[in-house]
Amino acid sequence: MRLFLQQRPQGPEAPRFVQLMLQPDLLGGWELVRETGQVGGRSTVRREVFMEQASALAALEHARDQQLKRGFQLMFAQGMEAPGPR
Repeated sequence: MRLFLQQRPQGPEAPRFVQLMLQPDLLGGWELVRETGQVGGRSTVRREVFMEQASALAALEHARDQQLKRGFQLMFAQGMEAPGPR
């Protein structure tokens, strides 16, 4: 599953983005990958590992909801019946 959120640009600077990806790992767990940064610039990647898919999905939905509250807009959603905002 992949979600791409973007914030409207403030003046001449490039917009900020958040990309959330949920993927299985090689040991049977799940990994939530969060990439944040500015479009066309540097980004930061953080990874969180979960033993169960349900808890990983809950973390992804929570991260998505936090970003929506901060003014980001969902631009792209892919995979596993991509969840919409609650």
